[in-house]
Amino acid sequence: MMGDGASARGLPDVAHERPAAGGLLDWVGMCGIALPLAVDGGTVAPARVDVEVDLADPASRGIHMSRLFRLLDRELAGRALAPPALTALLGDAVEGQAGLSTRARVSISLEHLATRPALVSAEAGWRAYPLRIAAERTLGGVRITMSIDVLYSSTCPASTALARQAIAADLAARIASGADADALVAWIEDGGLAATPHAQRSTARLSVELPAAADRFEPDGLVVLAESALATPVQTLVRRVDEQAFARLNAANLMFCEDAARRLAGALAADGRWPAWHVRVEHHESLHAHDAVAEASHRWRR
Repeated sequence: MMGDGASARGLPDVAHERPAAGGLLDWVGMCGIALPLAVDGGTVAPARVDVEVDLADPASRGIHMSRLFRLLDRELAGRALAPPALTALLGDAVEGQAGLSTRARVSISLEHLATRPALVSAEAGWRAYPLRIAAERTLGGVRITMSIDVLYSSTCPASTALARQAIAADLAARIASGADADALVAWIEDGGLAATPHAQRSTARLSVELPAAADRFEPDGLVVLAESALATPVQTLVRRVDEQAFARLNAANLMFCEDAARRLAGALAADGRWPAWHVRVEHHESLHAHDAVAEASHRWRR
């Protein structure tokens, strides 16, 4: 790591010495830098930032790390983050290395905060969606991606079919014994269900590549698309009427992980705002000790 101006103050600066073993390095930089950020002019939130450049001079011992740190603080801290600003920052990161670097990349992790209404009642509450923005500048240009996590409920179709069979068998036995409609309704209301299907909290991670001309990130648009496609996003503040509506939504939207991934892939393909995308869903099983996963992508580069 090279210092700035240390030798001018009479302090030793060993960073200017030749390295014991020369060579190029793919990436050098810092990770986990704390900064306050706002995406698209929204609420300022705490973020963690990784920033790196390549070391393209095999005879140099290291890069100017302090220049990268000051650059982030000057151009990102407390400001509204937008794609053009991120593109400019990458250019400044390379230029600030004074010929040592040709490439730069930055990764930003924070949370997107948004209010969500209840399903039926007038209640509402805040949701926090983990958000990651990454940008990389190479000789071929700048690529900016955005990833966001969405939580939803997934009720197992197989478990539902087995539960229905058990319920139907009990119901048939009671009908055969002469139970009338009123007795059957009372039996069900008093806890007569022989089985219930298993459901679990599940996670969908949607990653998209921004168009070259994008001037906003618009994470909420991606969240709304995902929650609409899945139909069973987790709720905030609910009343009993909302919880019953949620139970009905789960019954109407039975999903294996394959079903969820296909729903999201179809929604992204139909929307068409992003030239490339990737979807990964994880169903955090309540039946098994392991999770079920599925992925889908379109022109996505890792």
